Amino acid sequence: MHPSQIVLYLSLLIVLGPVVLSEQETQQQQQQQQQPSATSPEDTELCATCEVRQQIKTMRLNAIKSQILSKLRMKEAPNISRDIVKQLLPKAPPLQQLLDQYDVLGDDNRDAVMEDDDEHAITETIMMMATEPEPVVQVDGEPRCCFFSFTQKIQDNRIVRAQLWVHLRASDEATTVFLQISRLMPVTDGNGHIHIRSLKIDVNAGVGSWQSIDVKQVLSVWLRQPETNWGIQINAFDSRGNDLAVTSAEPGEDGLQPFMEVKISEGPRRVRRDSGLDCDENSPESRCCRYPLTVDFEDYGWDWIIAPKRYKANYCSGECEYMHLQKYPHTHLVNKANPRGSAGPRCTPTKMSPINMLYFNRKEQIIYGKIPSMVVDRCGCS
Repeated sequence: MHPSQIVLYLSLLIVLGPVVLSEQETQQQQQQQQQPSATSPEDTELCATCEVRQQIKTMRLNAIKSQILSKLRMKEAPNISRDIVKQLLPKAPPLQQLLDQYDVLGDDNRDAVMEDDDEHAITETIMMMATEPEPVVQVDGEPRCCFFSFTQKIQDNRIVRAQLWVHLRASDEATTVFLQISRLMPVTDGNGHIHIRSLKIDVNAGVGSWQSIDVKQVLSVWLRQPETNWGIQINAFDSRGNDLAVTSAEPGEDGLQPFMEVKISEGPRRVRRDSGLDCDENSPESRCCRYPLTVDFEDYGWDWIIAPKRYKANYCSGECEYMHLQKYPHTHLVNKANPRGSAGPRCTPTKMSPINMLYFNRKEQIIYGKIPSMVVDRCGCS
């Protein structure tokens, strides 16, 4: 081959090479496009539905967080760590009874007969830890216990019961203990003590025990005349003159300090009816349906909630069509008359119920109450 022909041949290869390669790539792309897709339209639709549900779940969890703080009238969660909870939590019968209820009922701890309620929590029981009284009632720093402050919730409601709980240390021998409760008064006013109650208690050797005293009458006086509330002094003397009452935390006595359990009246109850469409996460149902959702307060980092640690909140998801609105004909007519002004029917909760909650407030008082509208019982189109 003549040298000039060789040069021309090489030049053609350089120019046409990329063109040939581009045609090969085009053929490969066409073959790939002609191959059937591994994902069917049904699978694509299901994946899209799963994404929508996940978004709704995330929004519901964030909303629950804000709703709880709002319903408890808190601007932010109390800064109470798990260690502080262990230190403050009294190891007492009434609290243990409440915790046992959660152990039996598990996540579903709601009252089965509650329906409509107020927009704020209806408190049932409040447990107040004793604090040190004012120096004006002390002599040489004594007594170091016990003062109780009362929230507005207690002042505004009828007192059903008020119990003072005192823990007695174990005695070396079986003995009789004289438990004395006295109201404190400023030392400048004279004696500084007003006798309230005395109890004679027989105790066994080597066993500590909790004792409860009815203090509803003195609490009523304090609520009518708050200026007379300076606190109380608690003593429990055995036959040898030893004071067995735990009034300040000694090593190993965390959770044994005195506290007051106050029961206040609650609102009327109504019968709850269960109905509506329920689904699970694997359900192919496209209509408006209630789906399970568990809220875990430990995921929030909320150690201030004593119980429940988690509960079933549920959420609504699904399609709504006009034919689903037979129960609400007025909604259909409004949407038909003003289609531009309405986004159409939505799948939303049509029935909600409260949960019972045991928690610390910002004053480190233990509250047992109902938080309204926290569980989705039924979903519908509206």
